[in-house]
Amino acid sequence: MEIAFIISSLMISVLLGGVIVAFLEKKDKQNIIKILLAFSGGFLLSIAFIHFVPELYEHSTHNIGIYILLGFLIQLILEFFSGGIEHGHVHHHGKGKIPWAIMISLGVHSFLEGIPLAAPFVGHEIATTHSHSGDQTLLMGIIFHQLPVAIALMTLLFTANLKKTTAWLLLLLFAVTTPAGVVFGYFSNTAFEGYDFNLILAIVVGMFLHISTTIIFETSENHKFNFLKLVSIVLGFAIAIMIH
Repeated sequence: MEIAFIISSLMISVLLGGVIVAFLEKKDKQNIIKILLAFSGGFLLSIAFIHFVPELYEHSTHNIGIYILLGFLIQLILEFFSGGIEHGHVHHHGKGKIPWAIMISLGVHSFLEGIPLAAPFVGHEIATTHSHSGDQTLLMGIIFHQLPVAIALMTLLFTANLKKTTAWLLLLLFAVTTPAGVVFGYFSNTAFEGYDFNLILAIVVGMFLHISTTIIFETSENHKFNFLKLVSIVLGFAIAIMIH
């Protein structure tokens, strides 16, 4: 894959979330967000366990489990500031105020996700390169999760009564954070001696594990929606297994 394709795909997934919110502006989007998140949670958990964790342990000489745990902890801290928007929690904030804590925590999360995507372009082998579908799997996992998060973020920005121009600019800012991570990963290879993309990937996998397990184990409002959530999770599992 070309790096331009990766960057454009990442940005389009976020902006598509904004378009969905604008199109469904007067409708309740919570169920849409939760179903998409359930699918992404199933997919992220599956690729973590059947692909990234085994290959990280196989191909890394470091105590990689520490970095996976570090990623889990980092995500836990980030969600303290984001209010859990990564798994669909849209809390109302002060009217007309930009939720900077949420923007910064989402930005850090997305920036870290983008760094391992640069590894193949600088000749580094990481866990994603030991499978024919590895690079696509990481990219797909990020995209599948960014879409519902973008919907949740844009919903929050609209309900905060911000100007629509401001809301779209903030969404665009969020859209460029993961590509910024890709660019940073590309150039950091020459800036830092002995740079190991596997360590960053392990942190990202830890973040994936926190997000996916939180999504999956959160309770839903009624039995009917629980069934839809279950179907979405199983679908995420199935697609992850099929592309492995």
